[in-house]
Amino acid sequence: MAVLTPYEQLEQEFRRLHAFRGALAVLRWDAAVTMPRGSSDVRGEQLAAIETECHSVLTSPRLTRLLERAEASAAGLRDWQRANLREMRRERDHAIATPPSLVARLARATARAEALWREARERNDFAILAPALDEVLRLTRNRAAMLGQHMGLDPYDALLDEYTPGLLSADIDGWFATLAQRLPTLVSEVVEAQEARPVAPIAGRFPASKQRALCVDVMKALGFPFDRGRFDGSERTFTEGVPGDIRVTTRFDPAEPFTGLLGALHETGQALYDLGLPSEWLDQPVGQDRGMALDESQSLLLEMVVGRSRAFVDYLLPLLARHFGLSGPEWSADNVYRRLTRVQRGPSRMDADELTYQAHIVVRYELERRLLSGDLPVQDLPGAWNELMERRLGLCPANDTEGCLQDVHWALGSFGYFPSYAIGAVIASQLWESLREDLPELDGDIRRGEFARLTGWLRSNVHALGAKMTVPDLVKHATGRPLSVAPHLRYLERKYLTDW
Repeated sequence: MAVLTPYEQLEQEFRRLHAFRGALAVLRWDAAVTMPRGSSDVRGEQLAAIETECHSVLTSPRLTRLLERAEASAAGLRDWQRANLREMRRERDHAIATPPSLVARLARATARAEALWREARERNDFAILAPALDEVLRLTRNRAAMLGQHMGLDPYDALLDEYTPGLLSADIDGWFATLAQRLPTLVSEVVEAQEARPVAPIAGRFPASKQRALCVDVMKALGFPFDRGRFDGSERTFTEGVPGDIRVTTRFDPAEPFTGLLGALHETGQALYDLGLPSEWLDQPVGQDRGMALDESQSLLLEMVVGRSRAFVDYLLPLLARHFGLSGPEWSADNVYRRLTRVQRGPSRMDADELTYQAHIVVRYELERRLLSGDLPVQDLPGAWNELMERRLGLCPANDTEGCLQDVHWALGSFGYFPSYAIGAVIASQLWESLREDLPELDGDIRRGEFARLTGWLRSNVHALGAKMTVPDLVKHATGRPLSVAPHLRYLERKYLTDW
């Protein structure tokens, strides 16, 4: 039997890690969709056991020796293999900075906090979550300090690097500053202009079963493979799993016909990204997605850009009539489009329009940096949240559920995640600009419900590159231009000032 090279042995180890992570994904999906609430402690132990095993593989002396030997002979590797070796080293360096005991404690703490987050939302009482969130924050703060010291980064930047490799808070601060110069006045201009063109209200009850059937039709048209994926309703929208077993959820509101669909579009964007990753590298680090900003760019491209376009509304109208059996002037293409693109200052991030969405992200960005630094005690979060919402959007949430209990991210320990949404929107606009240049018949395709050329372009220019490039390099490769806020502002101004 042939002796495996150090690099080939590394591939075997990461293939095993990929299988463990697939199991973790299904356990997390089950916890959010079907698991009894009283089982959260049991699930926490299961997650901790697998997370600890993954951590042990990454930090073992054997893996370190294999990395050193493979790197010494990297000149003999192919391009993709060298990129894979780089990503293997990156994963090992992140893992080695965190002791196994901390990994296990975080897994238990976040499993408990997620269950309490759901209870706190139902009872509209942040105090139910506060002690568990305080524990998650304390452990995350310890982990960030260790990561930062190991990587030579500020603790918050070390967490950011996990979600969007290669981008730091200084980059984000610069982009947010540029957006802050234009978006507040743009929102005011658009709100004033839209007041002169009222939208007819859409009233009624829209059962979850009918909304789900509508979503399934749209997801099938987009290419979601139901033989290798599931679609469920959940309290929060998310995507879990691995290519070959993708789990998508959305949140249905029986009084609102579009909430479930827009959530499904968002998560289908991420699912199609996962499914479009390079098939020959799916069980290796280089075959994974290139971070949450790229994930969010694919989600927001479908939900915000395509899903709220005039062409998509033309495609959607016959489906709405088929599934809801409704007609009338409120269901005209013009009224539905104006409803989907109505700009309103509201307390909910998930229901926010494209223009005010960024303000929601800035609020979370500022608060999580203060939480992580210790400047903001957990018990003071509701008041700080309301104060910032008043400052950024001119409104105050009515209660905790409408305010600081909206998102599960912090309960899950996902500090550093929120900026990915804003960066993702910027990337989505730049990709859309190039898509329209390369595919001049794109609007016609969308009106006919033909999405193959759209998804094919994304697969070739984004998905198939996996983690081979940094985010800025991948965007430049796909669009021919450096990553910039300018296309995002051009897109928003054109759509909301000239096309509404």
